[in-house]
Formats: sequence, structure tokens, C-alpha cells
Amino acid sequence: MGAKTSTEQRAAGISTAVQHDVDVLVIGGGPAGAWAAIGAAGHGASVVLVDKGYCGTSGATAPSGCGIWHVEDKGDLREKAKATRYAMGGMLAEQSWMDRVLEQTWSNIELLTEWGYPFPVDAEGALRRNSLQGPEYMRLMRKQAKAAGVRILDHSPALELLVDDDGTVCGASGVRRQAQDSWQVRAGATVIATGGCAFLSRALGCNVLTGDGYLMAAEARARLSGMEFSNAYGLAPAFSSVTKSLFYNWASFYYADGRPIEGAGSSRGRSVIAQTLQTQPVFARLDKADARIQAWMRTAQPNFFVSFDRQGIDPFHELFPVSLRLEGTVRGTGGLDIVSEDCATSVPGLYAAGDAATRELICGGFTGGGSHNAAWAVSSGFWAGAGAADFALHNQLGRRPLYRAGQAGLQEQGAASLDSRQLIASVQAEVFPYQRNWSRQSDELQQSLLNLDGLWQQLRAGAAAGDMTERLRLREAAAMLATSRWMYRSALQRTETRGMHRRRDHQQQDPAQRHRLISGGLDEVWVSRLPVNDSRPREAFA
Repeated sequence: MGAKTSTEQRAAGISTAVQHDVDVLVIGGGPAGAWAAIGAAGHGASVVLVDKGYCGTSGATAPSGCGIWHVEDKGDLREKAKATRYAMGGMLAEQSWMDRVLEQTWSNIELLTEWGYPFPVDAEGALRRNSLQGPEYMRLMRKQAKAAGVRILDHSPALELLVDDDGTVCGASGVRRQAQDSWQVRAGATVIATGGCAFLSRALGCNVLTGDGYLMAAEARARLSGMEFSNAYGLAPAFSSVTKSLFYNWASFYYADGRPIEGAGSSRGRSVIAQTLQTQPVFARLDKADARIQAWMRTAQPNFFVSFDRQGIDPFHELFPVSLRLEGTVRGTGGLDIVSEDCATSVPGLYAAGDAATRELICGGFTGGGSHNAAWAVSSGFWAGAGAADFALHNQLGRRPLYRAGQAGLQEQGAASLDSRQLIASVQAEVFPYQRNWSRQSDELQQSLLNLDGLWQQLRAGAAAGDMTERLRLREAAAMLATSRWMYRSALQRTETRGMHRRRDHQQQDPAQRHRLISGGLDEVWVSRLPVNDSRPREAFA
């Protein structure tokens, strides 16, 4: 493929304050990025990891606990575990990928045990290894990455990828927020592990998850998959960012006058909550939890209760208002398309892992917090790091010229740039409303796309901001805008209800649409179909 359009012919300069030449660059320091860095280093690669925040404390996993899809290979336990999510996900998952993730997750949890992760012990003295506490988990992962020789650049968000004349990705450049200067990493291969996109909805740990990796990869001609499965909303107290929803299985839901809301629930009945919230407040109370369960909750997720304690609310006996916060592809399944078992994308030299990659392969069109997402981060990160290391061995950069692939919000000439705050608010106005995104309808999708396409044209006509902070913010806004357009164009093409994708005008699942939707493009967004378990290479679907 031709790599350089007129907007891409910007040589990768050498005026950066910090420069590195390495085998593998990992962009993102959450669990997937940490596992990728460790996997690459284990294959003999020199590795730099860059994180928008501080590797070990930023991202959706670090501030809280999560379950993990950790199933023993005993009897039919794994077959049952696969069958449950296969149906929920609309039969879009692939058995071979589910098997691989279950096995790799089991092996990597063994590694965590060897490294000293403090798994609790049950009454029989056995380790309980089906959940992870974010602070301890990510503290350990940072320690292990550094022990493996990985160089970590904290507070160093990536702005754009670097490509060569053939379109192979050969690193990235970005900014160092604390030093107020820039960095450039030339690498034989690059792993995108930047997480999903939660559109700055203030969900816990998601303030750094703005779809940056999607945009950078798409500018290098990468494709996405499953972007219609992007309307995950997390249940939270109206006064809190904590979207951990497990405890709401012990909740009842009420109108403001104390009457129960018929059919409302967390695992089942969240649509009733969304519908009710369109017209009036919804209140909850964890009144189904007995004393034993209450004590367990306090130890299992202590940060769940911080906001209640500050408000002086007893959630087990008092009503409190709830809301649904959009978590987009963080708890959705859409992301960069994966074309091989080592988590390569459709672009040479570029790999993807964790929430930045599609999770359709293991859970189809439905997932949630932790569980499958956590297992996918563990396994896909490990595979992507190893795959990138192997690729880098055959992609020695030498003195070849590299070019900056970034486009949206980075144009050096143009009209006055858009205000990032206004652009973010405009995108949020299209994706936050329950009546527009929780359940979708053709005319509303088309109207949103008309508005979003207009915003994109304005963005592309504008010049980059001169201030480094505003340039970064505008780039985040551009990533959210691009993500919303891939989401809604894919949602418009799936004329059925499947997984978390709900259409009010097509409320039934259509057997003829058991396929994946591949999307891509920037100025012109395209969508095509890919049959599940198709034997043809995905490269055939452009």
C-alpha cells in the first residue's frame, strides 16, 4: 500500500528532546501494555513503554479490582465457560481464540503467583485466583517490566505513529507533559495498548482512555472491527465515578417516591433503568445483601464505598441516586482488527492488545468489566509483545527515512483550530444520550453522523494548536470524534439487535447477519463485512 498521502509527507525530524532507537515500542501502560513489554523483552527485544499517565496507576484497571476469566482445564468447566458468553455475544466469538485465551491466561496467572501477587486463600487453603486488585496488580506489573529491562516513559502520551516508505510502522512520537518537550522512538515494531474510548465520561480510571490508539493506527491505514459494540454504560451512583456494577446484583431500584421500578436490575433490566432515566431519576438500595455479604463487599471493593462514606449514606439501608456512564469500547468489544494469532493488525509492524484491540474473537458482541477483558489483556498483551519482538528482528531500521503519519489536529497549516473543549462537548452530545446510543435507530444515527462528519471537516480544515497542552487535548478530541464516526457508521450497517448493539427499529437478531463489521477510513469512513470463521485472510477485506 502507498504509505504517504499529501498530509503524511512530513519527515520525522530530529529536534526532539528525547530519542530512542529500540526493537519494540509499547504505547500504553495498563495491563495489556505491561504484559506486551514483558513478552517482548522475554523474546530478547529492547523495549520502551510510553504511558499517557504513570504506568501502574493510570487506566481502568489500576484504581479498582476486577474479575478475570480464569478457568481450570478440568472436566467440562472451560466448555461451559465458553458456552455462556458465546450465546450472550451473539455467536460471533471463535472457539479457537477462546481456548487460546483460557490457556494463556491460566499460564500467566501462574507467573503472577510466582512473582508474588497476594492472591487470597480460601477456607481449604487454596489460592483464589479469579480476581485481581488493580493497585497491587499494576504495581507488580510495573516492577516486573522494569526488572525485564523495559524503559518506561511516564506522562509521555504518543501523538502519532512513524512510518517508512512502504507503510510499515516504525515507532511513534509524542510529548513529555512534565518537561513540556517532545520524544521520538524509532522501533522495529510497535504495540498499541492504549485502551478503549470512554469519551471522558468520568468513569473511574477512564480519563486517559480517549481512543488515541484507534486514531493513530487508522492514520497508518489500520482497520477496526466490531465498533458497533461500543455502547456499554456502567452503573454508578450519580455522585460518583465508580462504575463497578457487581454489587448492584444485590440492589433494588426505585422511583423518587419509593415505589419499586418493575423489571429494573443490573445484570438483567439495565434497559429499564436507561429508559426510566430519560424522564426521571432512578434510586437504588443494596437491600438484598445480608450481613455476611455486606462484610464481603467492604473487603472485596473498598473504593466502592468511599463516595458513600463521604456523603454519609448507608447504601444498604438508604436510597441513593444512580446514573449510567458511557464506557464505550472500554467495556465494549470493538477495537483494532486482529489478523493473526500474534495480534498483528493489518499494517506491517503494528500490533494491538487489550481494549485497543477487538475482543469479538473471545466474546462476540458483549462483554463487561473485568472477566473476559482482563483475560484478553493478559493474553493478547503477551502475544502482541512476542509477535512484535519477532517482527523487529527482521525489520532493522538502519538509516531509512521515516515519516509522521499523524493528521487530524496536527496540520501545520489551516484555519484557526477548533477549541478542544467545544469539540469534546459536541461529540459527547451525540454519544452520551441513552435514547441515542443505549438503543439506536436509523434516523437518529444518520442525524448524529451528519453532525459528526461536519465536525470532522472543521477539524481537518484547522491548524494544530501552538500550546502543547492544547495540542494534546485537541488530539484526544480528534480521537473521540473519529471513534464516534466508526461506531455509528457500523451501528447503521448492523440492522438487527445482537449482543450489546440494540436497534429500536430492528429489535430481533437476524441469522443472516452473523458476521463481523470491519471499518476504517478518516475523511471517508467505510464499513465492510467479514464472515465469522472465514478461511480467507482478512487482508482480502478492505
